[in-house]
Amino acid sequence: MSGTERIIRALGEIPGKRIIVFGDYTLDKYLYIDPSRDEPSVETGLTAYQVHEKRMYAGCGGTITNNLRALGAQVISIGLMGQDGEGFELQACLDAVGADTESMVRSPELCTCTYTKPMRLQPDGSWKEMERLDFRNFSPPSMALQQTLLEKLESRLEEADAVILIDQFCQRNLGVITDFVRAGVNALAECRPDKLFYVDSRAFSAEFRHMIVKCNNLELMAMAPGSGSPEDEDAIRRQAEQLRQKTGNTFFVTRGSRGMMVFREGQALSVPAVKVTGPIDIVGAGDASTAGIVLGLTLGLSEEEAAMLGCCISSITIQQLGVTGTASVPQVTQRLRDYEKGASV
Repeated sequence: MSGTERIIRALGEIPGKRIIVFGDYTLDKYLYIDPSRDEPSVETGLTAYQVHEKRMYAGCGGTITNNLRALGAQVISIGLMGQDGEGFELQACLDAVGADTESMVRSPELCTCTYTKPMRLQPDGSWKEMERLDFRNFSPPSMALQQTLLEKLESRLEEADAVILIDQFCQRNLGVITDFVRAGVNALAECRPDKLFYVDSRAFSAEFRHMIVKCNNLELMAMAPGSGSPEDEDAIRRQAEQLRQKTGNTFFVTRGSRGMMVFREGQALSVPAVKVTGPIDIVGAGDASTAGIVLGLTLGLSEEEAAMLGCCISSITIQQLGVTGTASVPQVTQRLRDYEKGASV
C-alpha cells in the first residue's frame, strides 16, 4: 500500500481524536473596503474608508483549531482572551466551529490579541491586504493567570491524544507561553512521555524539551545569525540537527514551496510540497501544516507520512484568498491522489 493510500485510510479515524490546542489565540478581523465608496472626512480632509463587510476568524491557535475541526477532530482550546468586544467575537468564532472552550481563560486585565486586516478591492476584482492594525498586550500575563493556564492544561491532559503548543509572539513573555509556562510544559512533557507534545514557536524553539518541534526555515536560521541562508539546505540541516539534539525529539522544518524536512535521530527526510497553480495566500499555511502533522502522528502514521499530510492540507488552504482557509477530508483525499500522480493543482 502506498503512503498516500495509508493516509487516506487513516483519515476515517479522525473523528475519534481529541487534541488540546494550548497557547496564543487571536482574532483575525477582515474589513472589506470598496474604493468606490471612499469619502473625504469633513473634519480632516483625509480619506474615510468605508467598510461594507467584515469577517471574523479565530487566528493563531484558532487557525489550528479551525483546521482540526474542519477535518473532524475534537479540540480542547486553552488560551487567554480579554473580557472585551474582541474576546466576545473570538469566543463566537470558536463556538461556531464546535471547539471545547471550557478551559479558555478570560481576564479583564488583558486585551484580546487581534489582527485587523483591511482588504481593499482591486481593479481586477481581487482583494489586497492593506497595512494591518494589531491589538496586543505589552506586559506579561500575571503569575496567577500563568499558573491557571498550566492547571487547565494538566487537568485536561487525560482526555487528549496530543497537545499542540502555539507560541506566536517573538517578544519574550508577552504571550501565553512565558518562561514560567514553558518550564511547566517542559516538565509535564517529560513526565508524560505517553502523550504527544508538539510545539510551533516563532522565536523560542530551542527552549522546549521532550517534545516534537516545528518551525519554518526563516525562523530556524534567524536563531543562528550568520550560520547560512534560509534557502541553503546544508545550513538548514546543520542548524536543525543541533536544535533536535537540544530539544530531544523529532524536528520538522517547513520550507514553503520546497516542502518539508523531518529530522529524527540519525536521519533527515525531505518531503516535497504539493505543486499548486494560480494566486495563493500563505497566511495560516504553517498552522495548516501543524494540524496535518499532529493528526497524522495521532493516527499512527510515520513522520514522513504526517509531513505529507501537512503539506497537502496547507496546499489547499493557501488557494483560499483573503481568508484564513481550512480543508475538508474530501478535499484532502482528492489532493493526495493528485499528489501521488505528481499533478499540479
